[in-house]
Amino acid sequence: MKIQTKLILVVDDEENIRELLRESLEDEGYRVNVAKNGQEAVEKVRAMSPDTVLMDVKMPVMSGMDAFLKIKESQPDLPVIFLTAFGSSDLAISAMKSGAYDYLTKPFDIDEVRIKVKRALELRELSSLSGRTRPEDLPIINSDELVGQSPLMQEVYKQIGKVASSDATVLVLGESGTGKELVAKAVHNNSHRKDRAFVVVNCAAIPENLLESELFGHEKGAFTDAFETHIGKFEQASSGTIFLDEIGDMSLPLQAKLLRILQDGGFERVGGREHLTSSARVIAATNQDLTRLVSERKFREDLFYRLNVITLRLPPLRDRRGDTALLARHFLRKYTAKYGRDVTEIADQTLERLDAYDWPGNVRELENVIARAVIISQAHVLLPETVDLCSQPILRRREESPAPQDQPLVAQPGQPQPVAADGNGGLRLSDAIQQMEINMIRKALHESGGNKTKAAQILGISRKSLFNKIRDYKLQERDQ
Repeated sequence: MKIQTKLILVVDDEENIRELLRESLEDEGYRVNVAKNGQEAVEKVRAMSPDTVLMDVKMPVMSGMDAFLKIKESQPDLPVIFLTAFGSSDLAISAMKSGAYDYLTKPFDIDEVRIKVKRALELRELSSLSGRTRPEDLPIINSDELVGQSPLMQEVYKQIGKVASSDATVLVLGESGTGKELVAKAVHNNSHRKDRAFVVVNCAAIPENLLESELFGHEKGAFTDAFETHIGKFEQASSGTIFLDEIGDMSLPLQAKLLRILQDGGFERVGGREHLTSSARVIAATNQDLTRLVSERKFREDLFYRLNVITLRLPPLRDRRGDTALLARHFLRKYTAKYGRDVTEIADQTLERLDAYDWPGNVRELENVIARAVIISQAHVLLPETVDLCSQPILRRREESPAPQDQPLVAQPGQPQPVAADGNGGLRLSDAIQQMEINMIRKALHESGGNKTKAAQILGISRKSLFNKIRDYKLQERDQ
């Protein structure tokens, strides 16, 4: 085996972790030195000039983050890889934005550690870093709404930390309900624009004939009912951030105008001649396949490339199983405080039920279920039967007998919804999802007194989506 001369500094207050990493890295031929706290790490970096540092975050005397910031003062280009059992979104974003090379959570895979060390050393060798500008030491804004410790979410936090300090356009991709707006807020809150406006526009929720005015504003008298000048969202965002949600639903003519403002920042209000400019950073999001829309000529190719400078992909909840319990407890705390309820915990059986479900509506669907369960719960513990009353039948126990196949798919309002069975007596997922949506739409319409705008807000979807579902399911005909 070829002898390595690179020196790795391992910093951890747990001796067993230090020795595990020392042995593993020495087996790779590296020289390894260790430190048991942040202060000792700072001293050894100054004295020994290691090539890479592996460092815990939570340590006595001096934390890993404090030590990291001191190390960056003297050796800004030294790759530092954090190792910690505390995988919060703020910590990961802070580490990456401050210039850490990478971030791994305990218990870690030792093979992954070896790979990260190898890549960090290669980066230092192959890159000329002496003239690179250091990242700004920006304070972290609370992003507790970003909940999750799964590997997929850790990657999202890392990407946010890397892109936040730039002004590049960001495209956030993910299924409905995955938290795209929260990611956009996290990018904004960790940027130098954090004290300026963060403006949200849902392109699917605003009628096409009004969206242009909403984005760019209009002059008095530009059209019927334009009784005064209206300042558009791009002007409101000014030098802040504008988040364009559901960008895939924007019409082609509006796409052309958006392309122009992305190219040179210029625009005119509807009915106006004055040339205006906006330096707002654009973050766009969609749950659609934009490459397919481009091939179908429903989305401009040049706009796609303008938006797709940096892409953040959010995983669906079904791919981050370990996060379901964390999210459920987070929403429990949120809604017990909001509604003044005394529900202090979630039963293990309830968590098992929640974790076994695929959540086609993702985090938004889980949040709605927990919110309703908190409201109707009569116990201090959230029980499975309470969650069942607030969710779709597929969450119920498997041992419950499914309804016969010849029963109607749509139950009467207020009654439990039957679940269709396939030819082998199993559940058909597509039917169960359809039944769930019908039940939830009816319940929301009942709670809102038939007000479709309020019903859409209860369901966490756009008004347009609600109208489409009412049409597709022919609910008005069935309810007559």
